[in-house]
Amino acid sequence: MSEFISNDNHRSLDGRRRIEDPHGEAAILLVESLIHSLIARRVLSFAEAIEIVDIAGDAKREIAADVGESAAEIQTLTILDAIRATLSIDLAGDERSKPLVI
Repeated sequence: MSEFISNDNHRSLDGRRRIEDPHGEAAILLVESLIHSLIARRVLSFAEAIEIVDIAGDAKREIAADVGESAAEIQTLTILDAIRATLSIDLAGDERSKPLVI
């Protein structure tokens, strides 16, 4: 594999994962933490959080359509899709934990 080809799981020679964009990674971590905190405090539901991620994805797809898809555009959508998938799993678990109302 070439030194110039990388992905999120690329490891350096010493075995540690390289952080290609520390600002972006910190921003995503902060936003995900904020979303989960708002959900935990019942300010935001899982469904509302998923809707927010969907809106962000739709906006990014519109931008990509206007400027053309680049590797960065595709990677951004992949990250948003992963966040959505995680929230969807949490939503399914949350729905199972609610008591049945008859």
